[in-house]
Amino acid sequence: MKGSILTLNAGSSSVKFAIFDGATLKDMVRGEIEDLDEAAPHMIARDAAGAVLAERRWTANSEHPFADALDALLAFADAHLGSDGLAAAGHRVVDGGADHIAPETVTPASLSALEALTPLDPLHMPLNLAPIRALAAARPRLVQVACFDTAFHHTMPPVATRFALPRELAALGVRRYGFHGLSYEYIASCLKQQSPQLAHGRVIVAHLGSGASLCALQGGVSVETTTGFSALDGLVMSTRCGSLDPGVILYLGRQGHGFADIEDMLYRRSGLLGASGISGDVRVLLASEDPHAKEAIDLFIYRIACQAAALVNALEGLDGLVFTAGIGEHSAPVRAAVCARLGWLGLRLDSAANEANAACISAPDSKVEIRVIATDEEAMIARHTQATIYRLAASQEP
Repeated sequence: MKGSILTLNAGSSSVKFAIFDGATLKDMVRGEIEDLDEAAPHMIARDAAGAVLAERRWTANSEHPFADALDALLAFADAHLGSDGLAAAGHRVVDGGADHIAPETVTPASLSALEALTPLDPLHMPLNLAPIRALAAARPRLVQVACFDTAFHHTMPPVATRFALPRELAALGVRRYGFHGLSYEYIASCLKQQSPQLAHGRVIVAHLGSGASLCALQGGVSVETTTGFSALDGLVMSTRCGSLDPGVILYLGRQGHGFADIEDMLYRRSGLLGASGISGDVRVLLASEDPHAKEAIDLFIYRIACQAAALVNALEGLDGLVFTAGIGEHSAPVRAAVCARLGWLGLRLDSAANEANAACISAPDSKVEIRVIATDEEAMIARHTQATIYRLAASQEP
């Protein structure tokens, strides 16, 4: 495949991007455009070794922030790549609903179909689709591929996707989908290389970052996860509440809290931040002597262990536990606390290996293999984009 692949992962006020060689998928550039909701957005791009290739600020256009961001990014890409240029762009799209279960090329029809899914996730979908529209306007001939976070969990059995609600609601899309799928898919692919025997077994992957969830893998396939209809469900997160009795929402409504206030509370003022009253950052809480910080960390660990135990039931046993994402990859105290809580399953930690963030951190006598694997959603998007382009080319051959 000639040319390069651009990957885009858009958030509320930033866009993470990467550029890969289209043929080898070699990592060439990584970067981020931040502060899209501020007066002076900031872009920084680094090469594979971490050296800064470009850095730029500009005056914000509040009406079209993603368009301005992509203008800056495309100008950098054109200058950096020269004649090879971009062959395609791949996007992380948080929610594919029940029908979008594999990466797909973006067309006007498919974009309309994705826009129709916005009611399922009104906070994230507009942010994911805005760069797609902006890039289509700037480079109408560039092939774009949508990669869905929910697609990896399409393999969950029907019983794991159902809610005990009136059946007609399922037809409206009210069901469990699961998220962080691109991360879990990447980890599953890494396990095949790092621990082939474990890759075929029963594994829980703990994606512990600002957003957090667990996934039960059986032979590398998702059979259950802790997120459901939305990314609010499941574990305690940085600012999201995790599992919550629906009665709490009814109570808040009756007490005069408006819909917008409740939504903001659940997404932005809860989780570790809400429980501690200090911060949503695990590093800050671990370093704090405030008893509320310890209470928040204890709740975080407790929920991880309890929901991991539920996934053991879904798997009917456990062969491996993998930690990934920012907290999972870098916080030895969190890993140690989770493993101690799950010691009854036969988990035994190698303390020195854990402190060193080693690839395998289980002790020789552990009945469960414990690993730390760095996730790479951008690489997964690039793989899907390349494969989709190849399939598209093959379908057009005479």
